[in-house]
Amino acid sequence: MSVAPLIRAVEEAHLRTDIPTIESGDTVRVHLKVVEGARERIQIFEGIVIRLHGVGTNRAFTVRRIAHSIGVERKFLAHSPRIEKVEVVRHAVVRRKNLYYMRGLRGKAARLKERRV
Repeated sequence: MSVAPLIRAVEEAHLRTDIPTIESGDTVRVHLKVVEGARERIQIFEGIVIRLHGVGTNRAFTVRRIAHSIGVERKFLAHSPRIEKVEVVRHAVVRRKNLYYMRGLRGKAARLKERRV
């Protein structure tokens, strides 16, 4: 008996269906649950998706934003229970899967052309 079908069955039970389709270059707003002691609050992280990787429950994406003129990147597991919701703010025209070149761009050079849906 193969183990793969059993693992796949367990993973499918944990897959979320409320996550929208995300692509590289999309500007997303991730609402994240943050636990501070006994309190719980929602923190919003908005930025450009520069990397998508993994499949199934291991699906993850990296979001980059500029905060106080410093680049900040954060990696999120797409099916994590800590994510409250993900909003896609806008889509951009990109020709690469990984947008690592965005790390070297500043100001107007870091803008991406919007893709109309």
